[in-house]
Amino acid sequence: MLGTVILIILILLLIGALPVYPYSRKWGYAPGGVLGVMLLILVVLLLMGYIH
Repeated sequence: MLGTVILIILILLLIGALPVYPYSRKWGYAPGGVLGVMLLILVVLLLMGYIH
């Protein structure tokens, strides 16, 4: 249950970190990349059964 909640929160953060506004375009893809890696790690941990 906790893993699902964390997964949903990370997905929402990933969507929010995309550089779509003019002031955030200079950020590049670093915020989304970091959150993407965190999301990938969480999915792997969920699939391996370390998070229930």
